[in-house]
Amino acid sequence: MGPKVFLIQSEGLGRGDDALGAMLMANFLRLLGESKEKPTCIMLWNAGVRLACEGSKGIEHLRRLAEQGVEILACTTCLEYFDLADKLLVGKPTTMVKTIESMLSCDIVSL
Repeated sequence: MGPKVFLIQSEGLGRGDDALGAMLMANFLRLLGESKEKPTCIMLWNAGVRLACEGSKGIEHLRRLAEQGVEILACTTCLEYFDLADKLLVGKPTTMVKTIESMLSCDIVSL
């Protein structure tokens, strides 16, 4: 398996019921932490940045992934837009340039 980047664009998986989507995302992140194979990086943008911030139900799962060596990156523009720049608890802010570089150098899995 070559390097993979998981691009997470929202707080939930799928479309339809937001509560179900949030449950699915938390379960996905938990099981990814238990998986033998991991992505090189998880990039969060748009509402997905909320997953790495204060109050997120997925924060512990992202922390575990970070502890296992998965780089967690949150879009700086998105954090600022949602007024979350000072609420980021896991990972680090990133730029669109870094996002583009990652997309050009790795396989992208968009969620």
